[in-house]
Amino acid sequence: MYRSHTCGELRKTHIGTDVVLSGWVQKVRDKGFVVWVDLRDRYGITQLVFDEERTSAVLLTEARKLGREFVIQVHGSVIERASKNPQLPTGEIEILVTELKVLNSALLPPFTIEDETDGGADLRMKYRYLDIRRNPVKENLIFRSKVAMEVRNYLS
Repeated sequence: MYRSHTCGELRKTHIGTDVVLSGWVQKVRDKGFVVWVDLRDRYGITQLVFDEERTSAVLLTEARKLGREFVIQVHGSVIERASKNPQLPTGEIEILVTELKVLNSALLPPFTIEDETDGGADLRMKYRYLDIRRNPVKENLIFRSKVAMEVRNYLS
């Protein structure tokens, strides 16, 4: 199974559920004894946790090798976050990872793939396939597609 849920779908009601997620690595934070990874797909962001106490040493080492925009698939269980983030829809939960599979490694992108990016317009247009992953651009494309579908449905 490629994934059981999307990254923006999981909530507090899913605590205790075993899940499979796939997506791009948004950010990796390593504090030595624990590694947090923000996993992103087109539906949202979910935080993954690799804990020294609850995760194998091999898995923790693999997590430290992850870079931005790596495509990964993880198996794990949904747990409640110790420090909740009310700014994210998935901010009350995180995934305790039991299995990590790197589907594709990536070179460091020329600009950050975030709402507010550090790339200028010329750089973003040169790497348009990366710029489309940013939320403002993605949302505009989805809106344009919905408008076109409504027009087509009306005309037919």
